[in-house]
Amino acid sequence: MNLNDTELIKSIMIEAGFEIVDEFNKADVILLNTCSVREHATERVHNIIGNIYSKIKNRKYKTVFGILGCMAKHYGDEMFLYTNIVNLVVGVDEYRKLPDLVKECFEGENKIAIDLNTKEDYNDIIPFRKSTISAWLTIMRGCNNFCSYCVVPYVRGSERSRSVDSILKEVSYLVDNDIKEITLLGQNVNNYSYNDFDFPKLLGTVADTAPDIRIRFITSHPKNMTSELIDTIAKYDNICNYIHLPVQSGSDRILEKMNRKYTTEHYLSLVNEIKDKLPSNAISTDIIAGYPSETLEDHQATLDLIKEVRFTSAFMFRYSPRKGTKAFNEINDVPEAEKIRRLNEIINLQIQISEEINTAKIKNIYPVLIEGTSKKSYNQLKGKSELFDTVVFCNRKNKYKIGDKVPVKIVDATNKTLKGYIIENKCEF
Repeated sequence: MNLNDTELIKSIMIEAGFEIVDEFNKADVILLNTCSVREHATERVHNIIGNIYSKIKNRKYKTVFGILGCMAKHYGDEMFLYTNIVNLVVGVDEYRKLPDLVKECFEGENKIAIDLNTKEDYNDIIPFRKSTISAWLTIMRGCNNFCSYCVVPYVRGSERSRSVDSILKEVSYLVDNDIKEITLLGQNVNNYSYNDFDFPKLLGTVADTAPDIRIRFITSHPKNMTSELIDTIAKYDNICNYIHLPVQSGSDRILEKMNRKYTTEHYLSLVNEIKDKLPSNAISTDIIAGYPSETLEDHQATLDLIKEVRFTSAFMFRYSPRKGTKAFNEINDVPEAEKIRRLNEIINLQIQISEEINTAKIKNIYPVLIEGTSKKSYNQLKGKSELFDTVVFCNRKNKYKIGDKVPVKIVDATNKTLKGYIIENKCEF
């Protein structure tokens, strides 16, 4: 979501006459778009601010430095106190004001704009996209779930869905610009609602509008996942068989404390329906270790659920308190060392499962969308399968280019990467 917001910000600034520069020293306006979901993200932002400060503190000309996004809303005018270089703080619903606010900052004023606006959906702005292959497309903003650990509803506001017409107009624009893959974005895409369109109907309409483009979506909340959505995925060849379905915990007691509004029984019933209707589908998830009051039994329940579902991959974190959330007022009673131990146990189990799943893909052939060159060798390309696997393969004679979709036979695998060759172009790794 933040990546897509950055593309919106660039579009707004360019439209107002600003120029994006490719070297730090050329910039007299520096805008840092931030996330505040986890403590680690916040720490990274503080480190980046310190690094920027060291580079521009001795400049003899005016520099406007702005903190944008979730941290801007979460911390407000506290951001001005961090260093004397921050002079602009702008929240996620105030990006249209950026050009004017920047100009006022050049006149010597610190400016802050962090109000939430439930009517703002930026549906008339085409994001400035750097990629010519894939595109993020936000279909809704905000969140109404108020999970006990999460700041998103407080920093991004309540849910609002973009109009179907504005979404399809952007999809058509992407088709005309030869984009190969579109990811529909929302904090909870399953809750999309506009007139008589729910998410399954929108997803099917997008797939019909762009039949030659891969369609993905994130993120699905288990409490709103429906049979209709699973059926829609099964119906269309261009909707990828990949679902990100955050479970967070395998303990019903912890799920209730998290205010997730589903049980493990409900979650597993969804997984079984997905596997029944979409046998080759990949399922990834999010998991939090060490939530307040989590016992060893709760932790074991999470491990047991991982073993039962066998996720293809997972984003795994230890719990970090976020100011302003309900959980922030709970006693953070799982020691940090124990959180790390539990997290490592979850990670090691998931690594084992991911490696087993990937090893089973050896000898299979998958269509892979080429996204770029491998970091390890210019003679190798990398791309994504429809299952969201990262696939690395050779490019003998430089026959193929970024944006091509090619059939790749898998010959080797790790827990994170598949390796193979284009079936008409075999070579060794």
